[in-house]
Amino acid sequence: MQEITAAIAAPDATSEDFAALRIPEHYRGAVVLRDETEMFEGLPTSEKDPAKSLHIEDVPTPLPDVGEVLVAVMASSVNYNTVWSSIFEPLPTFAFLRRAARTDPAAVRHDQPYHVVGSDLSGVVLRTGPGVTHWKPGDRVVAHCLSVGLQSPDGHADTMLDPEQRIWGYETNFGGLAQLALVRGNQLMPKPEHLTWAEAAASGLVNSTAYRQLISRNGAGMKQGDVVLVWGASGGLGSYATQLVLNGGGIPVCVVSSERKAAQARALGAELVIDRARENYRFWTGDGTPDPSEWKRFGRHVRELTGGEDPDITLEHPGRETFGASVYVTRRGGTVVTCASTSGYDHHYDNRHLWTSLKRIVGSHFANYREAFEANRLIAKGMVHPTLSATYPLSETGVATREVHRNRHSGKIGILCLADREDLGVRDPELRARHLPEINRFRQDPGVPQGPR
Repeated sequence: MQEITAAIAAPDATSEDFAALRIPEHYRGAVVLRDETEMFEGLPTSEKDPAKSLHIEDVPTPLPDVGEVLVAVMASSVNYNTVWSSIFEPLPTFAFLRRAARTDPAAVRHDQPYHVVGSDLSGVVLRTGPGVTHWKPGDRVVAHCLSVGLQSPDGHADTMLDPEQRIWGYETNFGGLAQLALVRGNQLMPKPEHLTWAEAAASGLVNSTAYRQLISRNGAGMKQGDVVLVWGASGGLGSYATQLVLNGGGIPVCVVSSERKAAQARALGAELVIDRARENYRFWTGDGTPDPSEWKRFGRHVRELTGGEDPDITLEHPGRETFGASVYVTRRGGTVVTCASTSGYDHHYDNRHLWTSLKRIVGSHFANYREAFEANRLIAKGMVHPTLSATYPLSETGVATREVHRNRHSGKIGILCLADREDLGVRDPELRARHLPEINRFRQDPGVPQGPR
């Protein structure tokens, strides 16, 4: 890998130089193993430890096929699907890899006894397969996580509706938590050049997901002045959603779980913040039934903050723990838009509050290429900023994923792959200097060097 990293560090390296690099036969990646999928059997979800199931191993290098690109990964990040992969919930990801191999002959090589996980990256193109015309060796890129071939007519209006769309690094192999990664050419986007590799890798999945949920016509279609309730506003998804609401002229009501996280939400520019731990909200009773009185108490709190207004939009992703409250507090005619269920998939809500008040529940799953590209454009222009709070080396991916699983993080946790320092990757120091306070506001160690490389 030294030859590759030397070329990336060389300011005058050309596309021809990268095309001439020798591609190693093996690379290091964070993997889960098929023969360990039952290692946590019988344990409650909270006690399953990603640090025990995620291993850093040498795996064979896959060369790009038609429409594919091999990328040298400088940095990646941990998403909640990394947690799901590592604890084998709701089912082991090897089921996805087997299904892909059955439905697409080109995907047979994804079905391996190991799964290289990870759905974000920043890095440099090394090789392109036949049919890739927009990218060439040496291009500095980030990737979004939608892997789709568009063989079905269903996906041509919105690729997220394609029956064979998959989340790269979760439902496909050769993901981004590794030294190399295999992606489709239509996953790539230009790297924001005022950011380090780690900062650039932090945004792809969560920023695009929030963009589709809130801004796109495929989601809630937020307009100026909308009150938007954002659960987990200091986390990966919520921190980007809060910025998008503010940039779009909306009014975020940010729900967090500690005073430290409340301070981080305010650092993003939010004025209306609820610390649910301090208020001791309990939306479920001790016998496991929903508690509507807590929904009402929470709704009164929201209206106190907004001057009597209920949320026009509620951005949902916790799922079971909060969904009943979300349906209740959203205004008449408003929208609950949901993209995940991190606290459980079995949702309970009172349907009377939905149908009699003409509310909508909209399902939203990641983003199509256009939505992801627009979301990345906002990052590149310095209008939305990465919310990177900490970085770990590739060797500690399991430890970093455990932090996310146990909700001990804020914003995003980055993983350094081929990059050996956090301050590498900046090519636009002037734009960076203008936005350095915003870039650093989630950092647990703001003293990390931030100079250009």
